[in-house]
Amino acid sequence: MAKENTNSDLLIATILSGIEDVKGKEINILDLREIENTVCDYFIICEGTSNTQVNAIVNAVQKKVSKELKDKPWHTEGQDNAEWVLIDYVNVVVHVFQKHIREYYDIESLWGDAKTTIIETNY
Repeated sequence: MAKENTNSDLLIATILSGIEDVKGKEINILDLREIENTVCDYFIICEGTSNTQVNAIVNAVQKKVSKELKDKPWHTEGQDNAEWVLIDYVNVVVHVFQKHIREYYDIESLWGDAKTTIIETNY
């Protein structure tokens, strides 16, 4: 079991690094492990200021995870309009939003029981 957590921790750190490389904003990690019947262990949620930045975040995450961990997403969706892109790494699911779409769907409230970690950025 410890190995799986280490893998998730490494994946999360790599994803965060990819988001920060292209200045993704308002980054939150939701730990879903204590909640019953969830589809994954963690959500990483962030936002970009435009569809161009959303796509840049998605590409940076995928490139970094592929290069450093030799892993690729099981599934990706939403890249066509780039308002909400989901990158599914099975145990960790990344949601990259434009601000207005994030506010509309308010995933953090839907998963209010999750332990949330806010990642501070200095840009």
